[in-house]
Amino acid sequence: MDIVFKNDNEVFNYRVAAVWVENEHILLHRQANDHYWALPGGRVVLGEASKESLMREMREELGVDVQIEQLLMLNENFFPYKEWKYHEIGLYYKVTTEEKTFFQQGEFYGIEGDRLLYKWFSLKELTDVELYPKEVKALLVDRSDAPHHIVSMNKEDM
Repeated sequence: MDIVFKNDNEVFNYRVAAVWVENEHILLHRQANDHYWALPGGRVVLGEASKESLMREMREELGVDVQIEQLLMLNENFFPYKEWKYHEIGLYYKVTTEEKTFFQQGEFYGIEGDRLLYKWFSLKELTDVELYPKEVKALLVDRSDAPHHIVSMNKEDM
């Protein structure tokens, strides 16, 4: 069971995400019908450690085994999405893979079908990408391996 709780129009969500950089590009994804991007990952399952959840999500979505390097960010994220008001706790981990390379040009779908669209973005062009939470851009530019605790308050239209 995913760790997500809904109450009226509010949602609590526990999420993990991959900070995966290859060839000076970062892997991002978005819902096929959305206009903004996020780091790939998913919900943590009850009784599952966050690192295990991220490895499982990457296997399910992309068919790739990743190694978790370290925790880069803990994000308390408050944002509207469709008719819901989200309160999300996100753990963002630096990941790598032992596979030769997973990098590719252009947009592509994962193995789950056409629900999620993926793309590798150049770190240099990241300023032009609509990426949420917004604080992720600073984390990527900083390139610090020290964990950050960020509170994102995107409460417009909530």
